[in-house]
Amino acid sequence: MKDLTVKQVAAISGVTVRTLHHYDEIGLLAPAHIGANGYRYYGRAELLRLQRILFHRELGVPLGEIAALLDREDEDQVGVLMRHRGKLEAQRERYRILIETIDRTVAAIRGETHMSNAELYRGFSTETQAAYEAWLIERYGDPMEDDIARSRKLRQGMSEAEQGAVIDELKDIETALAEGMKRGVAPDTAPVDRVIRRHRAWVARAWDRPCSPQAYAGLADLYLSHPDFVTRYEAIAPGFSVWLTDAMKAHAVREARA
Repeated sequence: MKDLTVKQVAAISGVTVRTLHHYDEIGLLAPAHIGANGYRYYGRAELLRLQRILFHRELGVPLGEIAALLDREDEDQVGVLMRHRGKLEAQRERYRILIETIDRTVAAIRGETHMSNAELYRGFSTETQAAYEAWLIERYGDPMEDDIARSRKLRQGMSEAEQGAVIDELKDIETALAEGMKRGVAPDTAPVDRVIRRHRAWVARAWDRPCSPQAYAGLADLYLSHPDFVTRYEAIAPGFSVWLTDAMKAHAVREARA
């Protein structure tokens, strides 16, 4: 295959020339060689690496973490692609379920059918759990499996009404926090901290173990690093994902000093 110029790569991949230059500058994607004319040229290996970069970006991996992931993946490129495929299949199934939830909710609003409180949230919790748990284990390692197993056991012991009550409580907490943000209340103030304490207590119950300040700050980082959380919080209110995590971290700092 003939090597391609940066403009040709941009044309077939949809990535801008400026982005390709940036990837080269940060050492993420170097060209195969630079011609006497000063042009960057990319071969098949570079195109495959770019594809892997784009898969990671599509799945929400921060740019700064991709290079290390690619280095670890070099020996198992087919396996990596199959894992990406599995994640995308899980997302496709999740969106299918969410579309069904939308259709059933519209029908319920029109009086054409009935939905229980728990069914209103189908696609947001249980159905996404397997893919989400796999993501957590991949990112945070085997010890995360114990925490997931404990949380799963707790959920299995709850009735549908109890699970609905847990969801309703979280919704109340998040609504109160979002309203504070909309009123212009800073995330590190005392009124916000009172609600954030409720949120941390809710997390501890969901985990079935205490939520230390350090763990709570780590959860804030998780919220910002997983695209599903960012999407969810931005749907509550634009800017809420950052504001909420700022509030969580400010609370964690105060509690660690206490």
